[in-house]
Amino acid sequence: MEINLKGKISLVTGATRGIGKAIAIALAGAGSDVAFTYKSSEEKALALKTELEAMGVRALAICADAASFSEAQTTIDEVTKSLGGLDILVNNAGITRDTLLLRMSEAHWDDVLSSNLKSVFNYTKAAARPMMSKRAGRIINITSIIGLSGNAGQANYAASKAGIIGFTKSIAKEFASRNILVNAIAPGWIETEMTSALPEAQRKEYAEAIPLKRAGKSEDVANAVLFFASPLSDYITGETLRVDGGMAM
Repeated sequence: MEINLKGKISLVTGATRGIGKAIAIALAGAGSDVAFTYKSSEEKALALKTELEAMGVRALAICADAASFSEAQTTIDEVTKSLGGLDILVNNAGITRDTLLLRMSEAHWDDVLSSNLKSVFNYTKAAARPMMSKRAGRIINITSIIGLSGNAGQANYAASKAGIIGFTKSIAKEFASRNILVNAIAPGWIETEMTSALPEAQRKEYAEAIPLKRAGKSEDVANAVLFFASPLSDYITGETLRVDGGMAM
């Protein structure tokens, strides 16, 4: 079954590279108009905007810090004004500041929790009003299997991603009566610009720990987003879907 999102308006946070970029492209490929946020590279943002528009949809690039509550509200206002509404929100923005707890500074902790978890609060709260007015919407939060299993050297990251899972379940219960479905996706080892920079031996070691014996692709996560954004998931809310090749089985 082909997923058709024509007439829908999507917003993806942190979308100029990796998983976020793949999600924006997948949504556009399904016919949705796509707004996306970026924080640093205007060049990459404009390139992605051009790529999306070449697919025949409207695209909007917005420079915004996902950790800022006020900037999240401004972004949602701009999307609804420029594109005419908001149907699908994908909370993807996030960072890592990996180090062992005894070496972890307060800034390492605060930066990760603000960028990864507070950002989800910011955009979900801002998007709630236009979605409630339409009595429809999809909110898809990108978490991680690290939020399920934990990982040495990633206490801040694991806490932020576990927090997203709890937040997803709570908001799914709050928003269900308004037909707003809230789900999460927990990627495992995914090949991105960041992971491809790791030593080959380390990448092979990670792959051996996966039952499918390979890393996933950003497109694998994007396909899960399409599922949650489409009518195929009309009776699913509060769920966390692992896209990890069986790694956290």
